[in-house]
Amino acid sequence: MKNQRLLLFAIVISSILSPFLSAAMNVALPQLSADLKMNAAELSWVNMSFLLASAAFCIPLGKIADHIGRRKIFIIGNYIVLITSAACIFIYNSGFFLIIRFIQGIGSSMLFVTGTAIITSAFPKESRGKFLGYNVTAVYIGLSAAPVLGGVLLEFFTWHSLFYVSIINCLIVLGLMHFYSDLDWKMDSKENFDFIGSVIYVVFMSLLMYGFANIIHTYALILTIVGFVGIIGFIMFELKIKYPVFDVRFFKSNRRYAYSNLAALINYAATFAVGFILSLYFQYTRNLSPAETGAILMIQPAVMAVFATFSGRLSDKYDSRILSSLGMLISAFGVGMLAFTSLETPMQFFFVALVILGLGFGFFSTPNTHSVMNSVNPEQFGTASATLSTMRISGQMTSMGMATLFISWIIGSQKVNTSNASLFIDVMQYVFGIFFFLILLGTYFSWARGKHGA
Repeated sequence: MKNQRLLLFAIVISSILSPFLSAAMNVALPQLSADLKMNAAELSWVNMSFLLASAAFCIPLGKIADHIGRRKIFIIGNYIVLITSAACIFIYNSGFFLIIRFIQGIGSSMLFVTGTAIITSAFPKESRGKFLGYNVTAVYIGLSAAPVLGGVLLEFFTWHSLFYVSIINCLIVLGLMHFYSDLDWKMDSKENFDFIGSVIYVVFMSLLMYGFANIIHTYALILTIVGFVGIIGFIMFELKIKYPVFDVRFFKSNRRYAYSNLAALINYAATFAVGFILSLYFQYTRNLSPAETGAILMIQPAVMAVFATFSGRLSDKYDSRILSSLGMLISAFGVGMLAFTSLETPMQFFFVALVILGLGFGFFSTPNTHSVMNSVNPEQFGTASATLSTMRISGQMTSMGMATLFISWIIGSQKVNTSNASLFIDVMQYVFGIFFFLILLGTYFSWARGKHGA
């Protein structure tokens, strides 16, 4: 294939974009609260609306990418993110802003499901872990750069400047992908697309995720139950048709694939909201500026970025089960430390906890991704990538849902500020305590996938 470096660069900088926007939005929450008049619960939806769309659409889009071409879906996704980023610059209504973020989440899901699949398709199997490591590292570079670059932009400009970065990123990616107009990386099968299953999945996954995020309310509890029952119905429907959009039978027949995905779901559910919670803690209870908050929050993803590539190279040689499980145990220790946060906790304590958490995540993510992608045939790369993305995003939604649940339960609809700082400490201790035990559960599934080679 011609110039793999340009292709890798396009995928890598695309992988930087979504985590950059999410993490930078965490630092921008106080400005968004002031400009768009959002309370604490509403602020959580700045990222959750984005994640909800991504979780709901990943599976159908992954299957579509396998059929019509992963490059096509990748490019369409970049155009959607480009247009919605431009729209966000001119919006000052909170409702419209969240709607645009939802649409942006659909575009980003197209990038999620195709990026990993394109790398797995275009690069040789014997060095796949290394190149997947570059892609995972790119995600963490986005997370690392967001607090610092985002903090600087917010210090001198406004939250709108974050979307200018997004626009520039999309334009670069679209320009680079022009060189690969003759490649689509798609399956040759003529099987029919499961449109009915896709609609069922999108509707009930949306209800489940939205309901859980607001489960403290009666109506949301009902939506959660309806969504859960609907997903069960979706699984039963998929078992009966010849060409399902989501082949649930594969989970039963492939233990490695099933348990690696489950470990990813739990890992993200127990770690994603850490940045959101600590951002509010540092700015509202410790009175740090956005730039200062960003400098602290960058520690975790910076450590992730360093070790994700290293662990990717190791996964080309050693059992990914050992690497992933070790990573989850290290993460559990880091999250467990944060459960002991108080109003007087020294800043050095957070530095150490975030380094440990970043180290654990760096050792988990790339080997686990490698394990998932190596457990399927090439024609299933798009679906496998989409499934892994769905696990990741569903975990992120669950993580934010738990954080929002405890904020709503303990603090209510009032804004987080110094007057209720002690209540917010209670939120942190509950949430991080639950996260700790979740990671231990995830470690079991990571190990139980069974021994296998790279």
